[in-house]
Amino acid sequence: MGCSFPLNIPLVTTIVLLLGVTLLTKPMVVTSFPLFTQNRWIVDEKGSRVKLACVNWVSHLEPIVAEGLGERPLDVIANEIKSMGFNCVRLTWPTFLVTNNSLASLTVRQSLKNFGLFQAIVGVQANNPSIIDLPLIKAYQAVVKGLGEKGVMVVLDNHVSKPQWCCSGNDGNGFFGDQYLDPEVWTTGLTNMATLFKGVTNVVAMSLRNELRGRTQNAKLWFRYMPRGAEVVHAANPDVLVILSGLSYDSDLSFLRNQGVKLSFDRKLVFELHWYAFFSGSAWILKNLNQVCGQVTQNMIERAGYLLEQGYPLFVSEFGRDLRGTNDNDNRYFNCFMAVAADLDFDWALWTLIGSYYLREGILGEIEVYGILNVNTTQVTDPSFLQRIAALQLPYQGPGLLEAEHKVIFHPLTGLCILIKSQQLVLGSCSNSEAWEYTIQKVLSLKGANSTCLLADGEGKQAKVGNECLGPNSIWEMISDSKLHLSSKINNASDVCLDVDANNNIVTNACKCLSDDKRCDPTSQWFKLVNNTRKSTSTLLY
Repeated sequence: MGCSFPLNIPLVTTIVLLLGVTLLTKPMVVTSFPLFTQNRWIVDEKGSRVKLACVNWVSHLEPIVAEGLGERPLDVIANEIKSMGFNCVRLTWPTFLVTNNSLASLTVRQSLKNFGLFQAIVGVQANNPSIIDLPLIKAYQAVVKGLGEKGVMVVLDNHVSKPQWCCSGNDGNGFFGDQYLDPEVWTTGLTNMATLFKGVTNVVAMSLRNELRGRTQNAKLWFRYMPRGAEVVHAANPDVLVILSGLSYDSDLSFLRNQGVKLSFDRKLVFELHWYAFFSGSAWILKNLNQVCGQVTQNMIERAGYLLEQGYPLFVSEFGRDLRGTNDNDNRYFNCFMAVAADLDFDWALWTLIGSYYLREGILGEIEVYGILNVNTTQVTDPSFLQRIAALQLPYQGPGLLEAEHKVIFHPLTGLCILIKSQQLVLGSCSNSEAWEYTIQKVLSLKGANSTCLLADGEGKQAKVGNECLGPNSIWEMISDSKLHLSSKINNASDVCLDVDANNNIVTNACKCLSDDKRCDPTSQWFKLVNNTRKSTSTLLY
């Protein structure tokens, strides 16, 4: 039923080696706080776009201590976050941390001891001695401060009420009126947290509740309580963005299509979405990949993506994949996700930072297979994955990016773009891509290059650029259900699709996996034409 994908990690690794350069982006440095919204964008005080490229850092489980502090010093972890190209952290917290005084006043040492986490006590004492005897709430503040000292923004995420792993449909944390989600306690917690971090400039947003869910969830109560939560946060701390989640584990915001959120303030409202492979079950391995990518993408647009067109920022606050590379369902989903994320250029937060937990669902040292850092936080789990998502860390467009609009030809499998090197078409950093335009005639031409365009030269041959832009081999159709194949015709006859060979060259081969075959992997042939107004560093060779 499953299938192997020999082009996946090896192709990424090969291309990175061929490039011979480090492709990680430098995180966007934001110095003009607070942040606001401007149509579908998040902007700074000067009106320039700020793209949230975040990583989740868990601090809501039973000990209520940020994971990984028993392995490395806080400043080292914060610096690692920045060096990986992330400019912010979605830092989780449980409501009871700021509504239950006896819990909040426990020291880190006492909390870890209460759960028998003696090895963690030794680790925190060694790596972060300044917090081991701080009350839990003070330790949380210390983490926020440590991130701020490295220039990392923070989104405070109310993940649960009672500290525990999230989520199930009957854990008492799911929806308003559940055992642990009393609306009055919740709004008190939001007020207390917003007040606590008022004036802390690197705290740029508050996410009001993670993954509302369960049998009692409904839009009527959502409209009763979520706007109330937004109002109390804004009243206590008007600087922060207010982020609202939807229903069904934050996969559904469709109920907002015809009924907007009414608030007393403006330029602060953001919506959030979660998107994982398992939200679609095993569809990614049970169906043709082009078909499932097209279907799931359309479903995502209908349930949440439409908000961008309505003029609201969309923050995909959880996504990710099993970084061991062995989960085919995750691997196939992620190629589709990369295409959509580049195309829509939304804000996001990767799940997750740390590769293990002090205590998760009764298991000490439980491994997190989605963790970008390994079990002891000393190494990046999969450097090639980090190279891929680097393409999403900088904005492609938005206020303050004033270059003339053009397109880049994005390759989701690698996170790279087509560029011209020594008069050949190869993959490379999207920051170095030439500026392309896609004409009404469906010709991909270089902007400002005197009618120079992309040409197919035959099956199994390298694609090229040239001036013969009137023939069928200069016309490129976006085909398949995924709309990710760029197809042209050779001599008015056979169709070929853009592809990548083992030497990093852009070639044309017979189009593959267009329908039916669920075992076929089309992703070497997937390309997305992404709108871009960011200045390119390339120099045209024609």
